[in-house]
Amino acid sequence: MHFEILVEDQSGRKALEILVPKIIGDSHTFKVHPYKGVGRIPKDMHVTRNANHRILLENLPKLLKGYGRTFAGYAEDYPTAVFLVCDLDNKCLHTFRQELLNILNACQPSPTTRFCIAIEEGEAWFLGDREALGKAYPNAKQDVLDGYEQDSICGTWELLADAVYSGGSNRLISQGRQAVGKEKSKWAKNISPQMDTNSNQSPSFIYFRKKLLELARAEA
Repeated sequence: MHFEILVEDQSGRKALEILVPKIIGDSHTFKVHPYKGVGRIPKDMHVTRNANHRILLENLPKLLKGYGRTFAGYAEDYPTAVFLVCDLDNKCLHTFRQELLNILNACQPSPTTRFCIAIEEGEAWFLGDREALGKAYPNAKQDVLDGYEQDSICGTWELLADAVYSGGSNRLISQGRQAVGKEKSKWAKNISPQMDTNSNQSPSFIYFRKKLLELARAEA
């Protein structure tokens, strides 16, 4: 089976390019498509967005319609699925998931699609494997990590920065958005190779792994 995986930034791409093969093995193929931010679901689904802006949710209606038409032509010979992986941030999970389903249901034909939402942010998946985090950052502040409740709404990436970045999240934020993005990519590059995908404690990561395996095993 082939998986088309849509993510909101480069750090997500770096992490998933390492983690997905650990989950599905080498018998399946995948491609991760990074965007330049998550954005918002458009109120008018029929308005054509500027694809060059590469904002994930703004382009999602067009993307899913395109995948639906493309996949319909070779579904039996080459089963393919779309995975949307993005952060929940401060949105309501139930409402957000329903909005995503509404976009998918409006596609005729609709592609096989799974929505996997990191709660609160993708860094929760790194925090779900404390052993991997410790291998990547042996000097991480344990008191900060011990205060984290898995998949809680708490400013997840800031907490990780407070644990592993010199000067913590305040210093990192003071250096600007580009520095934050660069550091997040570094976390993905350093922590993901150490992760055991079968023992991660993040419920949202477990959901992602489960959905990947369900489809991969169905087509094995």
